[in-house]
Amino acid sequence: MTTYVSLHKSLWLAGSEFSWVSSPWAVATLFDAYFGFLTFFVWVCFKERSLAAKVIWFVLIMALGNIAMSAYVLIQLFRLKSDEPLSNLVLRTTS
Repeated sequence: MTTYVSLHKSLWLAGSEFSWVSSPWAVATLFDAYFGFLTFFVWVCFKERSLAAKVIWFVLIMALGNIAMSAYVLIQLFRLKSDEPLSNLVLRTTS
């Protein structure tokens, strides 16, 4: 959906449509989304040890939102060994 909408109208060109006066719900939705992105990023910071990984994931999450967040969770799932409990998905691992 992000790609579809971006091909029809750039977010930068649609900026005036997101003004407080013309569409307060659009602004509220953006705030809601980005606070969710930041909350998810806090977990990424907990999981990732290197600063480079944290910076890369921050950029990806802020630029791609749920697409990047889904990719991160899928990567974490695929890294789990078959004998590991699912709780290791949310915890910091020692390796």
